[in-house]
Amino acid sequence: MRVTDLINKNEQTAFSFEILPPLKGNGIDKLYKDIDALREFDPKYINITTHRSEYVYKDLGNGVFQRNRLRRRPGTVAVAAAIQNKYNVTAVPHILCSGFSREETEYVLLDLQFLGITDLLVLRGDKAKHESSFVPEENGYAHATELQEQINNFNKGIFVDGSEMKVTNTPFSYGVACYPEKHEEAPNIDQDIYWLKKKVELGAEYAVTQLFYDNNKYFEFVEKAKKEGINIPIIPGIKPFKRANQLSMIPKTFKVDLPDELTKAVMACHDDAAVQQVGIEWCINQCRELIDAGVPSIHFYSIGAVDSIREVAKVIY
Repeated sequence: MRVTDLINKNEQTAFSFEILPPLKGNGIDKLYKDIDALREFDPKYINITTHRSEYVYKDLGNGVFQRNRLRRRPGTVAVAAAIQNKYNVTAVPHILCSGFSREETEYVLLDLQFLGITDLLVLRGDKAKHESSFVPEENGYAHATELQEQINNFNKGIFVDGSEMKVTNTPFSYGVACYPEKHEEAPNIDQDIYWLKKKVELGAEYAVTQLFYDNNKYFEFVEKAKKEGINIPIIPGIKPFKRANQLSMIPKTFKVDLPDELTKAVMACHDDAAVQQVGIEWCINQCRELIDAGVPSIHFYSIGAVDSIREVAKVIY
């Protein structure tokens, strides 16, 4: 069942969350433990992040380093299949431009379709760590809209080389990302909404926001989107604040502002245990206001925050 069907048929605000595949060489048991901690809140779907290859340098001695490409977190397709099989819940893997060629994307789509996984989150993805700005993979894409076009053609039974499939299966449905405080590369919020509308015109059925801590930013963004004729569900992405060092890390990493009230409350804490409690209370209030406003779903970014999300979900679900 498509994500939009799952959230629309839910009488109350739906619950979902995002997980991270294990590091290369690690097992899946820790991931299952995290899912089990949140399973009682009836997640309608679970997102699985995808990670591009990065260059790493191996010290060969005598001042010589060897440059290798490594995917630290492979296994998105396998993890999605394992989750859908074990928990009977819709798995939504991320599909990226970043680090993937058109052919590699096509192989991923084929594997997913064989496994009966037909819900996706389509993203451009972040630049590589060694890059100053985003550079597409060779024979890859610079924009999520281009990736959408490939998926749309795949749904029509057309491969990237223009040849036709002999057999077509259940088409993919997908959502996209959006940014209430604008994408860091967008010149302004109006241009950001312009590109969101393009994504909708190409077939995006819903959008999930970057995390935010000021609900007014979300409400203003949704209102602007509606004025531009964007009527798909815009799902708020939420992550509880947890550690004092996030006061500088979150704005730097995610390009979002922290409300002054939250900042002062965190700065008054003597340790991270107190900060975590502040973050839980802030998140509960955020979610209550969002639910009162009638949002169709709340999507939680669980990486490093499963325990806090569980405390929030106990109260709001």
